[in-house]
Amino acid sequence: MRRVAWIALPALLIGLGIGLTLAWVVFPLGAVNSSPDALRADFKDQYRSTIAAAFASNGNLERARARLELLGDTDAIVALNAQAQRMLADNKTEQASDVAALAAALAQGNAYVVAPVLTTSTPYSYPTTQPTATEDDALSAPTTFDDFTPPTPETSLTQIVVEATARPTQTRIPTQSAPFALIGQEALCDANLPDGLLQILVLNANRKQLPGAEVHIAWAGGKESFFTGLKPELGNGYADFIMTPDVSYTVQLALGSDVAAALLAPSCKASNGAPFTGGFKLTFQQP
Repeated sequence: MRRVAWIALPALLIGLGIGLTLAWVVFPLGAVNSSPDALRADFKDQYRSTIAAAFASNGNLERARARLELLGDTDAIVALNAQAQRMLADNKTEQASDVAALAAALAQGNAYVVAPVLTTSTPYSYPTTQPTATEDDALSAPTTFDDFTPPTPETSLTQIVVEATARPTQTRIPTQSAPFALIGQEALCDANLPDGLLQILVLNANRKQLPGAEVHIAWAGGKESFFTGLKPELGNGYADFIMTPDVSYTVQLALGSDVAAALLAPSCKASNGAPFTGGFKLTFQQP
């Protein structure tokens, strides 16, 4: 009986080896007709980035929307905005701009114009010293953020044609009609709010809140960028920032807007006389 067991054991091991070889090498089971919603989270981010890059190239919003639906996100706009913020934190500014632009286009329901605009624009520059402007100077000329590379001398302007298969020069952020106007700048002394809270609200031409709008804020020795829509419970066009007392801030939208300059967190007193730091509420709207 023991002899039979010793003879059967090698046979079982040989059979197991042959079976594993057939299953893993000769006839491996491949993934067939898998859906993008089964992808891992980081692969979904890559998928969204590819869709955003394609949209920046061809401006086909319906195709981008159909592709995003395959990911099965509960809210594609919120998912795009969250990814843009993560990419911005990783210094992937250009890719973050594409993703945020796609989120904004989905929110407005209109494709951007992707044809190159042959104009000379002054890029946004952050101040290196504290602004000396007063609150009366808060409304200033808008600044654009286009970063278009003009064609080489060998290429005539009549040769630039935007087609579905073309690869036009990609702008950092597509232009959305007219720049945004600063229609509200209110100092707040509300003890129920966090100290130094700067609230920003961005509206489109129909007064609907606009997610995915990139906000630039700068102060002496520092700067930061963030997007609206990352706190949907407070509004799709809402964003905020905590101001440091006695520091002057400048705020502008990356899409082009009036500049809110010389913002200093106000000093306030609660009903019981206790001092606290107030904040501001800025409202931008597209004309």
